[in-house]
Amino acid sequence: MKKQDIQKVKDALQHAKKIAIVFHFNPDGDAVGSALALYHYFKDDGYDVSAVSPNAFPDFLHWMEGSDEIIVAQENLTKARKVIKEADILFVVDMNAPHRAGQDLQNGIAKFKGFKVLIDHHVQPDIQCDVMYSTHKTSSASELVYNFLYRYLTPKRKFTRPIAEALYVGIITDTGSVTYACDCPSTYNVLRKLIASGINGEAIHRKVYDNYTESRMKLLGLALSQRLTVLPEYGASHMYLTKQDLLDNHFQIGDTEGFVNYGLSIKEVRFTAFFTERENRIRVSFRSKGDVDVNIFARKYFNGGGHHNAAGAFYDGDIESALRYFEESVKKEYQLAQKTTSKRK
Repeated sequence: MKKQDIQKVKDALQHAKKIAIVFHFNPDGDAVGSALALYHYFKDDGYDVSAVSPNAFPDFLHWMEGSDEIIVAQENLTKARKVIKEADILFVVDMNAPHRAGQDLQNGIAKFKGFKVLIDHHVQPDIQCDVMYSTHKTSSASELVYNFLYRYLTPKRKFTRPIAEALYVGIITDTGSVTYACDCPSTYNVLRKLIASGINGEAIHRKVYDNYTESRMKLLGLALSQRLTVLPEYGASHMYLTKQDLLDNHFQIGDTEGFVNYGLSIKEVRFTAFFTERENRIRVSFRSKGDVDVNIFARKYFNGGGHHNAAGAFYDGDIESALRYFEESVKKEYQLAQKTTSKRK
């Protein structure tokens, strides 16, 4: 982060009273964790702080201190828009463009007239901000928030328990409990400091990963036993759940979190996708191993995007056509790769 940007933030904070924090639609542990860390940090400094979530977040994150103070836009849109509009400083975290907050909030974010700060780890940020702290080479937005607060703003300040827990949750959930996107020593160094502050990593892990609903377990069983297809010739796989599947098994927000990763557990699979049918479109999650770039694939075929090994998108159409289109796209990419390899030889 540039020195002049750090100074800009410090200057803005000197004149600010109200701070708003917003993150992406269908929030995960990193979105909620990074936002809550900022929330507690500035609240402890006496600012009037509000965190805004576009829609409800998973139950297994509701134990985090301050989570009950997050304004859910789908439940109280008037209040959500009001706190964003009236803020002196707006922090946009864990998303690279206003539309990722959904139609209800994107205009308020894009047209915000106060001081705007982006803290994000996705590629190709598409948002106008006064300060942009953005790099895709970091494990999570929560690690960037740690750097922002404790390396740049106040290097000598100690963690409080709520902040340390929030950052820890954000990092472990966005790295699959430190199994991917975490080859950088800095990530482990941050985790070491968080644990050294006195938080209980084992207890946090149980609260996040051993706190699932019965509906989640039934949906996972259904997806693995009846909705999994492996394409060994392409090193790929996909799973899906229909809207009826969700209804029949009493789906709750967050129940399908992490399902996409199971495809990569198969020995020959290096690229996998998970399709979830909703009311009027299909949500798609992509994951990969090694040099398979799902960000490029998502952008090229599904108008989506994300990271090198993790990306997402939406598909307008029915589940059958979505799966067919995915398989055709995988085949096309495989054939292109084969031609490129042949030419090099």
